[in-house]
Amino acid sequence: MWSQLLVASNLGVMLFFSVLIAPSIFKVLPAEWAAVYVRSFFPKYYAYLAFVSFGASFLATEVQTMIITVVCGTFFVVLTTYLTPGINAAKDAGKIKKFDFLHKLSVLINLIQIVLFVYILIPNTTST
Repeated sequence: MWSQLLVASNLGVMLFFSVLIAPSIFKVLPAEWAAVYVRSFFPKYYAYLAFVSFGASFLATEVQTMIITVVCGTFFVVLTTYLTPGINAAKDAGKIKKFDFLHKLSVLINLIQIVLFVYILIPNTTST
């Protein structure tokens, strides 16, 4: 049960950011401020999501949930450690194609994680 609550928490954070925050950042803030905000935000965002994912895996009572949350947590670590710095470096160097590819890859990874978190939660809503 605690594992599912942590997964639901991550899912809520990810959906809140994806649906409400991300679309507003570059519309509301000047480009320079938005870039500074995003670069400051994402490492903390991914670290939080990784921490909660690994916590969910530790508390999981089902092997499948444990595996999925470890995989998602590992991808959050990869996102914050490798992909985000790569995205920033490509942007700074003016490598637009590389930036676009890495950014789209990060979005795809996040979408896969969202689907996996939903997959974990769906069976538990019908069995209770």
